[in-house]
Amino acid sequence: MKKLVTILTAVMLAFALAACTANKDAGSEPKKNEGKSGEKTEKVLNWNNGQEPTSFDPPIGFDAVSWNALNNLMEGLTRLDEKHEPQAAIAEKWDVSKDGKTYTFHIRDNAKWSNGDDVTAGDFVFAWKRLLDPNTASSAAFLAYFIEGGEAYNNGEGSADDVKVKAVDDKTFEVTLVSPQAYFLSVITNPCFFPINEKVAKENPNWFAEADSFVANGPYKLSEWNHDSNFVMVKNDKYWDAKNVKIDKINWAMVDDDNTEYQMYTTGELDSSDVPPELAEKLFKDGKVKVEDQAGLYFYRLNVNKAPFNNVNIRKAFAMAINQKQIVDLVTRNQEKPAYGFVSPGFNDANGKDFRKTSGDLVKTDAAKAKELLKKGMEEEGYTTLPEVTLTYSTSDIHKKMAEAVQQMIKENIGVDVKLAGMESNVFTDEQKALNLQFSRSSFLNDYADPINSLENFVTGSPMNRTGWSNAEFDQLIKDAKLEKDEKKRFDMMYKAEKILFDEMPIIPVHFYNQVYLQSDAVTGIVRHPVGYLELKWADKK
Repeated sequence: MKKLVTILTAVMLAFALAACTANKDAGSEPKKNEGKSGEKTEKVLNWNNGQEPTSFDPPIGFDAVSWNALNNLMEGLTRLDEKHEPQAAIAEKWDVSKDGKTYTFHIRDNAKWSNGDDVTAGDFVFAWKRLLDPNTASSAAFLAYFIEGGEAYNNGEGSADDVKVKAVDDKTFEVTLVSPQAYFLSVITNPCFFPINEKVAKENPNWFAEADSFVANGPYKLSEWNHDSNFVMVKNDKYWDAKNVKIDKINWAMVDDDNTEYQMYTTGELDSSDVPPELAEKLFKDGKVKVEDQAGLYFYRLNVNKAPFNNVNIRKAFAMAINQKQIVDLVTRNQEKPAYGFVSPGFNDANGKDFRKTSGDLVKTDAAKAKELLKKGMEEEGYTTLPEVTLTYSTSDIHKKMAEAVQQMIKENIGVDVKLAGMESNVFTDEQKALNLQFSRSSFLNDYADPINSLENFVTGSPMNRTGWSNAEFDQLIKDAKLEKDEKKRFDMMYKAEKILFDEMPIIPVHFYNQVYLQSDAVTGIVRHPVGYLELKWADKK
């Protein structure tokens, strides 16, 4: 690793604040004068989205550059509160059947869309069936498989009529689940379960694509969207709880360079910033960095349909050649925990034991073992020379630095030259989903607070799998766990499933996420859920 340390040291010594990008000014807002006595000063929050949102269509915007904004433009039946628990939102209350499978939600009389229309039960029926419609091709559809008839419809084996959601009347929405789900009320806080104004969507199928056609039902509404530059939200006066929304306007920049973002934060053009790795040590030492938990991890996918990763021993060799601790210590530098499994810490099993501690370390750095496995795998495939390997990452400064570190580790530990390829974010995602990438970076943030959400990503055919890997025993364990009422048995199934995943190694974990950030002292009330998304509903600014 001496070469890696040298590279990183050179980068740090050469570090200089980057020139501002073309959309740097997107996060700024001219400061208003105090105005006449008694005049209310507009409260403006300046935030960075990093990149252009993939989509503000709720079942499509299932990614890190869409869901934080969506979570503040819209609202589902429930919403996570400041303590990260699901509470009444568009639904003011609900009833649960004795068998725990049927929920009847009562929608607030004053729940309105930003255009003044009532939010109805029919809007939820329309939205949830659209989420599951195979023609929608939502990568989030699997989250709704707990609805009776949902999986069959999404897989083309059933019809929309078989999906057990219905409008009892305009303000009463009923859903029947395949089995009782302890985490159901948390799952439906996810943006993919937000309602869609059926009338608006049928008149304009692209209602979500521009600010002037977007219809919101959350704390804020979309007032401006300059694609690939910035977007603006303003307080939604039609929101049922508007009296508790204190921020008048939120300017969202799209700056994907850590150093530029930090510059804008230091000059007051942004109210929050990530921590540039080169400055992490100093900023942590100065006590300026805030750190909060977040469930999810950074990892790499190995495409088992592309040589040489069709061989399990070669996959294991690459996994053991990577040193997770050195990556977090020398590259990301944000106090992340190295990941040696897929399920994040923080989820307790039926015995009150943390899943991660119980499941243990399922992969560890071992250069000697990696060399043995590489040799074995090459012999099994008849290779005298390993096929060319390319590691692809979505273009960003930190992804590039991590890829360079991995490239160096693989070269030093198993003697393999890895090529690197950067790719624009949206193109990268499409190529990864299409299984066109051989070895690629990835990330996962939990959508709800249960280990099954992590593991279900790798069932056969899941849009979140993106490795080509398939294992019938794994699939059955996940299916059974979703139906199992006995928590001890359910967790035993999940422990076994995670072990199978790492026995076959279609992925390489790197680090578990945390939320490391800088934030203006003038800003309060922002909630960053460990499982869930950014909440600006309760934000305030002095």
